[in-house]
Amino acid sequence: MILAGISAGSLCWFEEGVTDSMNNNLSKIDCLGFLTGSNCPHYDGESNRRPSYHELIASGEMKEGYAVDDGVALHFKDEKLSVSVGSRPTAKAYAVDRKEEEVVERELPVTYLGNGKQ
Repeated sequence: MILAGISAGSLCWFEEGVTDSMNNNLSKIDCLGFLTGSNCPHYDGESNRRPSYHELIASGEMKEGYAVDDGVALHFKDEKLSVSVGSRPTAKAYAVDRKEEEVVERELPVTYLGNGKQ
């Protein structure tokens, strides 16, 4: 089975995600749960995404998960992250975890699929 999507079409496969589709405020949304944890798209594309995601995870309101900059996709095999790919050479992906009450980001390798131009 292949599941794909960008933005809301990406986060919907996880248990939880960060969305601005309700009242234009960033908030937690319960998703389909095919993939464990949470997802936050537009990590570098919207200035309030990263702090909102951190706050939700730090408070325990949202599960740990993955964040991606615009132009990055996560590829899972058997519910485990296989590879991160990007259409922009500087775009990044992160595993975002909670350690006690602090949020810790771990940058994930991204394979650039482009031709050297942004």
